[in-house]
Amino acid sequence: MDPPSLRPEAGGDGGEAGISETDVVSVPAARPTARPPARPIRVALVEDHHLVREGLRLVLAGATGFEVVGEAAAQEDAFELVVRTRPDVLLLDLTFPDGDSLPLLRALRSRHGDLRVVILTMHSDPETVRQALAAGGYLVKGAQSPELLESIRAVMRGERYLHSSVTGAIVDDSMRWLQSGPMSAREREVLTLLASGHPPAEIAQRLNISVHTVRRHIANLSEKLGLRGTNALTRYAIRHGLIRNE
Repeated sequence: MDPPSLRPEAGGDGGEAGISETDVVSVPAARPTARPPARPIRVALVEDHHLVREGLRLVLAGATGFEVVGEAAAQEDAFELVVRTRPDVLLLDLTFPDGDSLPLLRALRSRHGDLRVVILTMHSDPETVRQALAAGGYLVKGAQSPELLESIRAVMRGERYLHSSVTGAIVDDSMRWLQSGPMSAREREVLTLLASGHPPAEIAQRLNISVHTVRRHIANLSEKLGLRGTNALTRYAIRHGLIRNE
């Protein structure tokens, strides 16, 4: 007697219908959900030269992931521009006809703590780089377009960006500080008086030291700070709040 079949038969009383291989339905795999496109980085420009602004705008317009949301040609318009456009990144020229933009930069950062800034400049002296790099990015105007885009991306990631052309100046400046040590109390006094407009002979009289000693302090300051000349030392003192009201 043949053994009973183990496969249920279709149509049996109360039985379950048999399923053949041809009866299996193929279900297509679910397609991955498409991610929404990333929001472009919103960039505002503050630059007094029209041709430079136009060039920056064209570079950013031709690159994926960037949007120019506003422009200004003068420092006094920068605050209104930032409030009106709420940019992610501000491209800020360092030099304007009425002076450098470092005071403006500090004021913007104090009022808009989340604002990321890339400084655009032709200058590469260590003191200017130190002041500006605290904002986020430092880019010389001779940079290539990819470097401009990377500087913006870098500050958006919360990083600092330093153009390669000024890296050497920063390294040399750091080595000079390591070798020379910080500014002494006496050097600070000499610098404060010098920046306040007092000549070496008068500084010597006020501090009860020789003129030769004053000049030696000035030479040491120039070496430590990487600055040459009274004007450069005065600018440094002003930026660091060393000017004395008399």
